[in-house]
Amino acid sequence: MADEQADSRERLISGTRELLWDRGYVGTSPTAILQQSGVGQGSLYHHFRGKHDLVLAAEQQAAADMQRSIKEAFAGNRSAHDKIADYLTRQREVLRGCSVGRLTADPVIVGDDQLRAPVAQTFEVLHTCLTRTIREGQRSGEISVELEPHKVAAAISATIQGGYALARAANSVEPFNRAITGILQLIEASTAHRRRTNPAAHDAVPAQRRRTSRSKNPSNHKPAR
Repeated sequence: MADEQADSRERLISGTRELLWDRGYVGTSPTAILQQSGVGQGSLYHHFRGKHDLVLAAEQQAAADMQRSIKEAFAGNRSAHDKIADYLTRQREVLRGCSVGRLTADPVIVGDDQLRAPVAQTFEVLHTCLTRTIREGQRSGEISVELEPHKVAAAISATIQGGYALARAANSVEPFNRAITGILQLIEASTAHRRRTNPAAHDAVPAQRRRTSRSKNPSNHKPAR
């Protein structure tokens, strides 16, 4: 019985996550949730006080999954350039949009502090990971020290979310791909300019990291669909 109850709760959360991603808060009705999850109405109100609590649980789970994925993407001993490039070009459902980012367009969610919190926390985790990685790249000589890490991190986050919006508007992944490639090229160009004006900075970069950076040339690395 306990296993069945745990399973029904998980199915409710999983179904709500899918509906939120595609329909937002208003479109995620209790009836739609029950149909999506295949769970009876009694189970919904056994586990949750109502729709708001279920949506919050679904958001928190989605946010936790994404935050864990972000942290894993920026972990390890790879070069800073590779961490950023790999994250930006990872596999995504571009035309569906970001499962967490899309919620920022939902007036009910952004108007409710509880519902907005998981979204804000997820973006903060991404910003922190990007900022730290950019600083690592500056210390190693991969990324220009003329760039301000927290501002570049914000620009990268904005490029990802803006790329989703442009792709959905065009019903094509190409605007997203161009945006991602463009932000990588800007970072590379800034570093290349610094190396031209200060060759000693380039000489300070470990040879292995220089080879890695060249192998991940953004202009030749097409973002994943």
